Amino acid sequence: MSQISIFDSAKNDNQPLAARMRPRNFDEFVGQQHLVGEGKVLRNLIERDSVSSMIFWGPPGVGKTTLAQIIAAKTDAQFITFSAVTSGIKDIKTVMQQADKMTAIGARTIVFVDEIHRFNKAQQDAFLPFVEKGSIILIGATTENPSFEVNGALLSRCKVFVLHQLSPEDIAQLIRNAINDPRGFGDQDLRITDDVINALASFANGDARTALSTLEMMVLNADHSRDPKDGHEVITVTTEDFEQCTSRKSLLYDKQGEEHYNLISALHKSMRNSDADAAVYWLARMLESGEDPMYIARRVTRFAAEDVGLADPRALELSVAAFQACHLIGMPECSVHLTEAVIYNALAPKSNAMDVAYMQAARDANEHIAEPVPLQIRNAPTKLMKELDYGKGYVYAHDTEDKIADMECLPDNLRGREYYHPGDQGFEPRFRERYEAIKKWREEHKKKGK
Repeated sequence: MSQISIFDSAKNDNQPLAARMRPRNFDEFVGQQHLVGEGKVLRNLIERDSVSSMIFWGPPGVGKTTLAQIIAAKTDAQFITFSAVTSGIKDIKTVMQQADKMTAIGARTIVFVDEIHRFNKAQQDAFLPFVEKGSIILIGATTENPSFEVNGALLSRCKVFVLHQLSPEDIAQLIRNAINDPRGFGDQDLRITDDVINALASFANGDARTALSTLEMMVLNADHSRDPKDGHEVITVTTEDFEQCTSRKSLLYDKQGEEHYNLISALHKSMRNSDADAAVYWLARMLESGEDPMYIARRVTRFAAEDVGLADPRALELSVAAFQACHLIGMPECSVHLTEAVIYNALAPKSNAMDVAYMQAARDANEHIAEPVPLQIRNAPTKLMKELDYGKGYVYAHDTEDKIADMECLPDNLRGREYYHPGDQGFEPRFRERYEAIKKWREEHKKKGK
């Protein structure tokens, strides 16, 4: 049968802070404004009580279950929750049959499945016929990519809404809400500095549950004293409380400030200097300071093309794979993927030929911005364009013996420009050999043409 709802509204002061502070409506909801901001599609569907089957996909602690709670509060439909851990196929089928009967009398049933990725294929298949014929509206929540973890037939009948990691500003707002709200510490004299709030917001790494659970621990661990004036209890949370409860020193830094850029510069330059040990250290400094792993992954991916390039094309592949791993599984698991990418890039042969080629081409593109595309490589989809010689003289390289056409592809004013200058590291000598062979072929055929 259906599980005891996680949305039972009876007040329980013994609940964890994260449960007590769960937003009850959109006014209290923080983050995901691309979905639930004024006029956004998901908010409109929920407020109109016209939701269809959907999947909420996002990292832990970003509001997936909270959105289901808001739907439960607003809908006129029967709302049933399932646990992917304790529900079997028999339980699912029993509830589905009941939902079928409710449909016959015009009643709707919404079924919420938390951690739907934990359901096996057979369990997911049990929902499918009832979703297909409209007996239920299925809402699933998952931290895993639904493309891989949700039955394809079931997924095709659901709209996927992607929830983003909460920003440090979002987390800080949630912490302040908990400090001021009577459901949290609003009835107590809790004193905590902005620096500690911001440190906790960074530590939480986008997870509201982690932030509120850690705040609760810090308050319990804090100094509880009496105000000498009126004797009321004062709770003072300090940096030391933060360090004790998180088992770390305050390595955290302003992610928009100077130290942020100093550390990413140190990582980049250590990899460029082929210093794997230093690179791993700076990576660890950033991650342990609460830096967004996706930011680091983007920078490492850029490095793979900017500083390694064709000297080792595998560097870009591995860096993109690490980027995807960060996106799919997040911290702390993705630290090892970033370490692999950082060490590989540090040890790879280096070439900045890609960056140099683009910068030189970009300069010409800006200085010669009005240069017309040569007629021979223009597209000619209409009769008029053909009459104007668009495409005239174009040679399809695949039809030639050497798979190269003796045809100019640069604008007239830039003929002979060379942007790519291969280096002598790693694989790049092979590319240089091919590049020089093509240039020689073109020169010989130009002479013949004369």
